[in-house]
Amino acid sequence: MTSPVDLLTDLVAIASPSYAEHEVAACLAGHMRRLGFAAHLDAAGNAVGVLDRGPGPSVLLLGHIDTVPGGPPLRVTADAVHGRGAVDAKGPMAALTCGAARATGFRGRLTVVGAVEEETPGSRGAMAVRDTLPRPDAVIVGEPSGWSDVVLGYKGKLDLRVSADCPGAHPSAPYPRAVELAVRAWAVLLDEIGADPADPASAHRSFADPAATLTLLRGDPEHAEAEMSVRTPPGFDVDACVAAVRTRVPAATVTVRGAVPACRVRRADPVVRALSGAIRAEGGEPGAKVKTATSDMNTLSEVWSVPMATYGPGDSRLDHTDDEHIRIDDFLRGVAVVERALTSLAL
Repeated sequence: MTSPVDLLTDLVAIASPSYAEHEVAACLAGHMRRLGFAAHLDAAGNAVGVLDRGPGPSVLLLGHIDTVPGGPPLRVTADAVHGRGAVDAKGPMAALTCGAARATGFRGRLTVVGAVEEETPGSRGAMAVRDTLPRPDAVIVGEPSGWSDVVLGYKGKLDLRVSADCPGAHPSAPYPRAVELAVRAWAVLLDEIGADPADPASAHRSFADPAATLTLLRGDPEHAEAEMSVRTPPGFDVDACVAAVRTRVPAATVTVRGAVPACRVRRADPVVRALSGAIRAEGGEPGAKVKTATSDMNTLSEVWSVPMATYGPGDSRLDHTDDEHIRIDDFLRGVAVVERALTSLAL
């Protein structure tokens, strides 16, 4: 029989950078079957497990099984599981899976999905889920919130690529070069979102303000390209921002690589209430937070207006770091919280 820690360590042991998730998806599906799910891999490569427990609401629990590249390998100590993905987001994924399997008091249909490519601009796994599965009655997204906290919302994201081509010319020719156009586009973007050009990263501390990151800049006088990522607050006008950059830097080509709006739910949301009550029952003081990053909650909420929140054990400050690890006691509390929340969820 699969134990929660067995599932977690088996997932973390398998390297699964984005676009290379097949082995870990097959592993998760195998564990799902041993836990009683009807499980398969869908056309996108997601691991999908279903528990049909009679008439009642349908709840989707979706985490992601891809990671950023590299990072520490699996190492298990007396009190923690170390390794890439232990926090982001194989810990939450294992907690959703095991919590759903243990929620035998839930009446309805539980669908658990280990989604691919969350760490990419396209979020292809979650996109496939929302495009192919029936709309559920409620959703829990698995991301590290800390075992006693619930995430109510995330900033959105706008990913841009800027490219410029200019004819060869003497350095004294009176027009901008390609690499200068790419730099100009970055400066214009910062101006349009109201960021401090001397410290653009400072806006990442605020949920209410847009914040931009220059993720790529390369080129020379004849050809250059840049990639920029904007974290957007609720109500941000993506179309106006893109149009302004194109208008102010007409000699460059500005392409939208991906865009998803911000999302936020209220504390009174039924999923938030169920998770908070379960945290309290496990001896915790439930907290609520919003994140300045983006998750598959953004992708799903863009189409499905249903009760929804994000939950998962793990300290998100350890995401993508060389010290990524999850405490085993926090992980097991997370499993118990998911079990209790599902059992008590009233829709």
